Formats: sequence, structure tokens, C-alpha cells
Amino acid sequence: MKTPTVKQLRYFIALTESEHFGRAAERCFVSQSAFSNAIKELETTLDAQLVDRTNRNVTITATGREVAVQARLVLRDLDSLVEAARGQKEPLTGELRLGVIPTIAPFILPDALPTLREQYPDLRLLLIEDQTQRIYQRLMQGELDVLLMALPWEMHGVEQLCLFRDAFCLACHVSTKHVDPHNYRFSRLDSDSILLLEDGHCLRDHALAACKIRNTQKVSRFGASSLLTLIEMVDADLGVTFLPEMARGSSLLSNTQVKLHSLGEKSYREIGLVWRKGSGRAEEFALLGEFLRSCRKLRASIA
Repeated sequence: MKTPTVKQLRYFIALTESEHFGRAAERCFVSQSAFSNAIKELETTLDAQLVDRTNRNVTITATGREVAVQARLVLRDLDSLVEAARGQKEPLTGELRLGVIPTIAPFILPDALPTLREQYPDLRLLLIEDQTQRIYQRLMQGELDVLLMALPWEMHGVEQLCLFRDAFCLACHVSTKHVDPHNYRFSRLDSDSILLLEDGHCLRDHALAACKIRNTQKVSRFGASSLLTLIEMVDADLGVTFLPEMARGSSLLSNTQVKLHSLGEKSYREIGLVWRKGSGRAEEFALLGEFLRSCRKLRASIA
């Protein structure tokens, strides 16, 4: 009996999530024609129509959605098998697929990666940078092994390892007209003067919570699509924002007039690693966490 391949199942899962052949093919790093052929081969193997195709839309059939549920279970079992086998090897060797959010990656990875390669030369680290919800989904689907992200975030079926606290700072132009940073009071901010990332970025939610922003009238209606855009808006003195301490001294702030001002110990987010519950690589992830924690301490001592 002919059975589906792992590649076909992974492609089909990507299609059910994006509901677009082009985007799904791009996510799987293959051409759209090769991707479409793989889906057709899967339908032929299962003798079932999984997708309704039109010129503009892709609709997953009822059978397709049932197949997707079973495919995710199959892929999880395969990943567990691979993890069990890897557990017999030296830690931090072979392939490791790390998901990381955009508000951490540019601040931690440039310092950490060269040292990581030096200490663990047999580690093949694959990085995926995306928003929290998306990398969490890919973790649970077996596409990623471990996440480096900001906490708290509502998740199920995972284990978490908190690495360190990352304090929030007031970020503003050195000669801003919006606030006196040395005598900062939230109540003194004008309406629409707080700039944040758009919905979907956990930094927005964490800043709102950690910095106790309850008066939403003070938050601009226009959210920045990326951290770079947010910093450019602050550099133009269109408003102020709240950035994590780890941004201090980063390349994103170089050649700008944006300055960070500490807010105290009560305003912070936690940085941690997250992996699927029951993973056979838990000890390995803990070792990675200790490495990242030591890199953080080293950077703080130099700063």
C-alpha cells in the first residue's frame, strides 16, 4: 500500500494554514509548481480531494481538514522519534530549529551566535524569526524545536524556562517635545503620544502591561509594523515609546537621536525558552538556556 511522504504531509499542513499555494510554497522554501505537484500526489495517494481550487481562493475540504488533524499527529510522533534518537548524542549537536521573535533577535543573537558556533561547532542552528503566535504554532506542529521569546504568553502543551528579566525603558528623542524624561510621569503624556507596535506583536502587549498603560487615549492609533519603523518614528519625535533594556547600545539605535531612560525594576518582561512538553531534548534546551543566560550577563558587565 502506497502511503504519503513526510514532505507531502508538511506541505499540506502549510497549505491548510495559509490557504494560498504561493504563500505556502514560500514558507516551505520550494517553487509553487513543485508544491502544487506534491499536493496533487498526496490527493492521488489518498484517493481523496483535499482542496477545492479556484482562480483566487483555496478551500480545504471537510476530508482535507480531517487529514490535516491526523497529519499533525503523525508528524509529532515522527519528531518525537527523532528527538529520542538525538538524545543519545552529545548535547547541542546536529540540527536545532530555533524560533525567535523580532523584538529579541537583533539584540541577543549578534553577540551570542559567534560564541555558540565556537563552543558547539557540530551544532547546525536554523533560525526562524516571526511573531509569537506564528512560531508557537510552528512549534506545536513540529516545524520548530524550541522558541526564544518574551513571557508571559498564553500557551498549552509546553515547558518554559525563564532566563532573565528584561526591563522596559522610556525611549524618546533627545530633545523631545512630548515629555521631560528626567521627570517622567505617565499622567503628563499627551493623547496619541505613545507609539507602539501594531497588534500581533507581544512587545505591544508586554509594554502595555509592564508600563501600566491603562489610558488608551494616550496610545497612538497608528501602530508600527516593525521595530525599525517604531524607532524611526521616535527618532522623528512623532511620539515616545517603551523599549526593552536589551535594545541599549544595539545597532538599531545607532545613528539615531533616540535615548533610553530607565523606568525602574517593576516594569519588565521575562525572556525564556519554550519547547513542547515531553520533548526528549529538554536537557539540551536547558543547556542552551544557560548559554544564553551567560551571554546576557557578559554583555551586561561590559555595558
